[in-house]
Amino acid sequence: MIVLGIETSCDETAASVIEAKNKKKKILSNILYSQFKEHKDYGGVVPEIAFREHLKLIDKIILRALKKAKKEFKEIDVIASTGGPGLHGGLLIGTTIAKAISLSIDKPFMPINHLEGHILSPRIEYDLSFPYLVLLVTGGHTMLVIAHTIGKYEILGMTLDDALGEAFDKTAKLLNIGFPGGPQIEKLAKKGSPSIELPQPLIHSNDCNFSFSGLKTSVLRIVNSKKNKSNKFKSDICCSFQYTILNIIKKKCELGLQIFKKKYPNKKKKIIVVGGVASNNFLRKNLEKFAITNNSNLFIPAKNLCTDNAAMIAWVAVEKFRKNKQNNFNFQPLPNWLI
Repeated sequence: MIVLGIETSCDETAASVIEAKNKKKKILSNILYSQFKEHKDYGGVVPEIAFREHLKLIDKIILRALKKAKKEFKEIDVIASTGGPGLHGGLLIGTTIAKAISLSIDKPFMPINHLEGHILSPRIEYDLSFPYLVLLVTGGHTMLVIAHTIGKYEILGMTLDDALGEAFDKTAKLLNIGFPGGPQIEKLAKKGSPSIELPQPLIHSNDCNFSFSGLKTSVLRIVNSKKNKSNKFKSDICCSFQYTILNIIKKKCELGLQIFKKKYPNKKKKIIVVGGVASNNFLRKNLEKFAITNNSNLFIPAKNLCTDNAAMIAWVAVEKFRKNKQNNFNFQPLPNWLI
């Protein structure tokens, strides 16, 4: 089974070819163009710019993915693209070209939920069985989810305002250290100390919901009150920001594990961390320690499968098509599509 996956939900234009045979799976290609330089001056993603870049690049990216995979269109069994959530313009481009390919080679088209792509992405690398607890942290979403099986996901909590990736980007913009914010904050944090006290919203709420808006506002007040914004100050606030985020995540994951254990008392506790923020080395290392302390197994995909990519979209199509071989050609993009 050979699947072509297309991802255009935000500011990455991506295409991937995956080959799956029985239990064997192989990423034959995973091509991605990130529009960092196009959005850098704005400190965030501009939808109109993202739309134009997708339109300009999508055909080239798909052809590069096929070339690297050494496959032709006629060898593809299923075409999949992100159907939501995401920016409507990007979703429209991805689904339209996927449908066009589907129609031209007479093969099924499958719209894929972007969040489900992240949730199932560790199963490309690991022999990971259900159920498991998912911490999904991206630029647009932050949530704790129990993945019961393919297509059955229970949301335990979500962000009530900013997503974690968004909080990283906005904090970096306040400090004027560049976009995307996550890598810049992580880089500066290595030179700082967690000496600045920051609030931990909803830390005592006894539920799995997140809130990062107040944390961002606190950073804004501290930055505005500081006359000399030295490199040392920026490093310390970045370090303090990361430690605060870690404490919030650990607390919410503890609550999530308690719920998981009640539902599955005889199952080994498994935590997966997915999404672009899962590329952060500080969080990866400290969540490994957290998992050991909480007698859990931790699974985090390789960094190229954490950020938005088309391999995860193709993989969901593999998993779902095996269960239910159907063509969803009449599907329309769903910008607010939750799992």
